[in-house]
Amino acid sequence: MSAIRVGAVQYLNARPLVYGLEKQTNLFSINFDVPSKCARQLREGNVDLGLIPSIEYLRRPDYRIVPEIAVASKGQVASVALFTSRPTQAIRSIAVDSSSKTAFALLRILCAQWFEIEPKLHIMAPDLDSMLKRCDAALLIGDTALFTEHETVVDLDKVDLGEEWTAMCGLPFVWAFWVGRNDVLTPDHVNALLTARDSGVQSLDAIVKSQKLADEDQVDIARAYLENNVYFSLLDDELSGLRRFYEAALDVGVVPKNEAPLFYAS
Repeated sequence: MSAIRVGAVQYLNARPLVYGLEKQTNLFSINFDVPSKCARQLREGNVDLGLIPSIEYLRRPDYRIVPEIAVASKGQVASVALFTSRPTQAIRSIAVDSSSKTAFALLRILCAQWFEIEPKLHIMAPDLDSMLKRCDAALLIGDTALFTEHETVVDLDKVDLGEEWTAMCGLPFVWAFWVGRNDVLTPDHVNALLTARDSGVQSLDAIVKSQKLADEDQVDIARAYLENNVYFSLLDDELSGLRRFYEAALDVGVVPKNEAPLFYAS
């Protein structure tokens, strides 16, 4: 059996899901990139399996989800946020991190159904200073959002989108999961991915240490983030949150149709 090609997200929150997979060269050949590029690689057939933004599942009818595994949060997520000097209700324009897919969809939902605003949205590279020169607020995701020291900028607030979602509907939010085409994964692949997730969750200190972060403050932030802000299950509560997200995405016009999640056999 040849190794399948895997596109994995390079952010800290994905590391527990790929823990040890690089050594299983008989099963996986892994390439790391940002979420939007992982989604595009899967869509274009350049990888067989991708850790992709959850909204991307609705882009293709032949996708299947690896069961029980996700990057999820309930309440504050810390790594997906609006940075703004204005009250949320006064925001008229938002610069959106070009790496985002699911966060962009969630932002549109929150603006329409929770914040009750209709800002202009501009796709930009994730540079906070440039983004805030053009717009009232900036949406950042991943490690950039996690490690941005917004407290050092006068009157700049961090509006956590995970926290806002849970406040709106009381459910977890599913940010990403493993997805491939219907005939790609065997039960051996699925079991290896589950084992990697379980090993990663038990090895958070080693994962943080391997990231070669800038200083001890970042080390503390990273460790607290993996322990308290994100988790890696896709069970009943997370599926309820995912279905609610898909319904809302359809309601606000992010996607043209809603599809029930379909899974690989384990």
